[in-house]
Amino acid sequence: MDRAILDPILERAHAIAEESFLAGSGPGGQNANKVATEVQLRVNIYQLRLPPPVFARLREVAGSKLTAAGDLLITARQHRTQEANRQAARD
Repeated sequence: MDRAILDPILERAHAIAEESFLAGSGPGGQNANKVATEVQLRVNIYQLRLPPPVFARLREVAGSKLTAAGDLLITARQHRTQEANRQAARD
């Protein structure tokens, strides 16, 4: 997609994203299940004002990451720190 179209969409997405931090799940060492390092971003795709073909394609590829209310859930948990996961989710 053309950067001239994509950049404003990404700016809107970052502006409306709701961020939450979750404790890791499953096995792990020391603080893995006690410290909230996992990051979840929630972006309502209806608020993005996407062109219809882009909106349709996003709904198609999002699959189970898209809720019935139109929230796209992006989760990052691969890093050991909250800040690194936060950056990974936003990238």
